[in-house]
Amino acid sequence: MYAIVDIAGQQFKVEKGKKIFVHLLDGEEGNNVDFDKVLLIDNDGKIIIGEPHIAGAYIEGKVLEHTKGDKVIVFKKKRRKGYKVKKGHRQQFSQIEILSINENGFEKKPDKAAAVKADKAKTTAPKAEDKTAEAAAKKPAAKTTAPKDSAAKKSTAEKEPAAEKETKTTAARKAAGGKTAAAKASSEKKPAEKKTATAKKTTAAKKTTAAKKTTAAKKTTTAKKPAVAAKKDTEKTTEKKSTAAKKTTTAGKKATAKPKTSTGTKASSDKKADKE
Repeated sequence: MYAIVDIAGQQFKVEKGKKIFVHLLDGEEGNNVDFDKVLLIDNDGKIIIGEPHIAGAYIEGKVLEHTKGDKVIVFKKKRRKGYKVKKGHRQQFSQIEILSINENGFEKKPDKAAAVKADKAKTTAPKAEDKTAEAAAKKPAAKTTAPKDSAAKKSTAEKEPAAEKETKTTAARKAAGGKTAAAKASSEKKPAEKKTATAKKTTAAKKTTAAKKTTAAKKTTTAKKPAVAAKKDTEKTTEKKSTAAKKTTTAGKKATAKPKTSTGTKASSDKKADKE
């Protein structure tokens, strides 16, 4: 009989009385240890396979000692860099002896954290139950009034005779017909009143716009007249200035021309005297 077990992340084939080395465990030397991650059990040809583990199966073992494995040298070097590192390592192991292989009967020990959570849930549960009970007590009280009113209405409706119902329906129809006739008459009157009001508004608006246009035209004509007169005055002043400037220029030309003639005669007389 043998089994395949997952211990500390590694799978081992174990048999009763076999000693194996596994990664370091927390248990002290001489203590018993149980492993519940059983993947397969072969019991004299009867094979049980887990999905992924077999429910209820476990393997009982005993911690014999905690030891170290052989030394492994770790050497690192980078050429032309002057870098060299040499380290040694010894992996820690635990030696275990297999005592028994059990197909069923394993019970997991409850975790402390799970137990604390369960206690908290139990303490909070009564409060929630009290709130739900209060809400349930309030809701029926509100609902009981509605059925009574509906039952009373049904009883009164059943007691009324058929003849009274017919008279009520006919009276309602007549009232509805009178209302419809009055509504039609009012609807016929309203459009005529609306048309007259709109016609009055349009005529008043047209008059106001025409009056505004006439006043604006008058203002523009009055404004244009002074502007034309001002233009004429400016033209007259410019003409006067131009005539005065012309007169001054002609007078200056005449004054300058006279000395030129005198100087010319003097120069000719001097030349004649020199020749003589």
